[in-house]
Amino acid sequence: MHEPILLQIAIMLAAAKLGGELCERWLKQPAVLGEIVFGVLAGQSVFGWVQGDSLTLQQIAEIGAVLLLFEVGLESDLEDLFKVGLAATWVAVAGVALPFLMGFFVARGLGHPPIQSLFVGAALTATSVGITARVFSDLNALHTKEAKIVLGAAVVDDVIGLIILAAVSGLAASKAVSWLAVAKLTLMAYLFLAGALILGLRATPLLLHWARRMRTRAAVPSVAVIFCLLLATLAETAQLAPIVGAFAAGLVLAKTEHKVHFEEQVKSIADIFVPIFFVMMGARMNLQVFDPTTAAGRTTLTIGGLLFVVALIGKVLGGLSVPGRGTKRWTVGIGMIPRGEVGLIFASIGLSKHVINDALYAAIILVVILTTFITPPLLKLAASRPGPKGGVQPAQRPESPLQATGEPLAETP
Repeated sequence: MHEPILLQIAIMLAAAKLGGELCERWLKQPAVLGEIVFGVLAGQSVFGWVQGDSLTLQQIAEIGAVLLLFEVGLESDLEDLFKVGLAATWVAVAGVALPFLMGFFVARGLGHPPIQSLFVGAALTATSVGITARVFSDLNALHTKEAKIVLGAAVVDDVIGLIILAAVSGLAASKAVSWLAVAKLTLMAYLFLAGALILGLRATPLLLHWARRMRTRAAVPSVAVIFCLLLATLAETAQLAPIVGAFAAGLVLAKTEHKVHFEEQVKSIADIFVPIFFVMMGARMNLQVFDPTTAAGRTTLTIGGLLFVVALIGKVLGGLSVPGRGTKRWTVGIGMIPRGEVGLIFASIGLSKHVINDALYAAIILVVILTTFITPPLLKLAASRPGPKGGVQPAQRPESPLQATGEPLAETP
């Protein structure tokens, strides 16, 4: 039977915009939540307007995931990644290790096999940079010490999370855990990122300079997207997730002087495909797995609740462990709570590779939604409390601020 793909794409874009507007305007929540929830409504569980198992729509959504990580890379400053300091690095490492280990052991304790448990742990690692930055921006606190630690740590733990994803995805083919294979794939991911950055920084200025001399319409943004897709393909060939290559491409192109000539056009392309990705994540969710009247439904609710607690505790403990005095540690810990884009990508890859089932997928999506909902009010409460003696005052605008988010940095009032 012919799939009405064009109609479904139109429905997905409409659902994304309506859901995003509802959340941002009325609920004061990030648009991504509305996109996911309206995706659930449009999907198989409610109205059935969008076929979550459609291979064509899944491939279109994958383009959105690739462009999303490309955009994150473009908005990251490579130099700032190396200058985030001991505090942000420590928070990032602790904020990855604790949720990963706790999520793994929770899944194993509930009887899931090692590969599934590794995917569950990996999905809990990455903090959503955009969501946290939005809340700090609303509080006019983007330039406080706590905000800089959280944003720096969030970008670093995205990188660590991508490397973990690369290793775990590589293991999915063998369906077995070998620590030697984990080490090999992790090393491969590091080498790929390093090689892409070194070679890309040399090659891209020439490519973009050549593109600027072309008379063809949109030559520069086209070359930028081509470079992104090529690195994503190379990553996939090296048994890594395509989003690793897309993120590396963004980091490389962020350093070129031609960035100003293509960034807005690339964002315009991403603004079409990325919402489709989030709506598709909701459409693929089966609400029946949460049916409390069945044993399977109660099990899914249990693991979703446990993973939510683990996701909460792991990041908060990472923030509370930040070294140094004069820092609102609770603000740092709470700022690291929301999972978002990368966590959804982890879940999507796990489901598409048949590593995790519908129940685990739904549980992970539930964690993403709950942690995103709970962070803004908790962060506002923590940030409004007086800090330690000699507490932190808003910092002056740095010469090269860490712009790892889609939000413009607010001016200090």
